[in-house]
Amino acid sequence: MKFESNSVEETIAHGRKFAEQLSPGSVVCLVGELGTGKTHFMKGIASYYGVKETDVSSPTFTLINEYRGTTPIFHFDCYRLEDEQEAIEIGVEEYLYGEGISIVEWPSKMSGLIPEEAVYIEIKHAGNSKRIIHILE
Repeated sequence: MKFESNSVEETIAHGRKFAEQLSPGSVVCLVGELGTGKTHFMKGIASYYGVKETDVSSPTFTLINEYRGTTPIFHFDCYRLEDEQEAIEIGVEEYLYGEGISIVEWPSKMSGLIPEEAVYIEIKHAGNSKRIIHILE
């Protein structure tokens, strides 16, 4: 399934709509280059669960941000992750197989730890502010 987004607001709205199908234990992997809108899509997901969009930011320097909405949301940014062992040491598996919803940016950095049933979403630049959001099935 593919969607087109022509603005940050549309990307957030697509994330919010996508979140309707998630439940505790869901793992979503966001794939795309820097600046494609992965964190904005994440803002939409989090807002669906009652987290303020302004409270959501990229956890690039902390690896994991936890948001307490109606369902716990765990937002991973693995961009700076050195290897899977580093992820294991911080307890990433407890999050991925826990009762919250895990959203993982740069999942290739810990691909061996991602559950098989994870949903992958690819976001690509398609012009100035235009993005293509592709939910891979």
